Amino acid sequence: MNVCHLTPILNVSDMAASFAWFEQLGWKKLWDWGTPPTFGAVGSGQVEIFLCLGAQGAPGGVWMSWFLGSPAEVDAAHALALQRGMTVTHPPTNEPWGIREFHLRHPDGHTFRVGAGSGKG
Repeated sequence: MNVCHLTPILNVSDMAASFAWFEQLGWKKLWDWGTPPTFGAVGSGQVEIFLCLGAQGAPGGVWMSWFLGSPAEVDAAHALALQRGMTVTHPPTNEPWGIREFHLRHPDGHTFRVGAGSGKG
């Protein structure tokens, strides 16, 4: 088996609020499905995440890493998240494994480890 692409699916409690949450960080709503929508996607560059209203997949939050181009971009994303009143559960830190990252929590409990290589590790 050779997996060529992976698209995570996040369970969400409110489609419109979830699209808006991602858009605050510069992600784009790519599409939605259903009337009212129960499934959709957001994208950033070549990365895509599916959003599903309700219980497709396991309930509860998941963890996911977003890798940015530099530690400065991590700090800028952190500043943007704070400016937008988003929940940061771990501040930007140069971790011993060579990544500068912070943890961002989605309202439905998903945690995004937003990081980039720090050159220290």
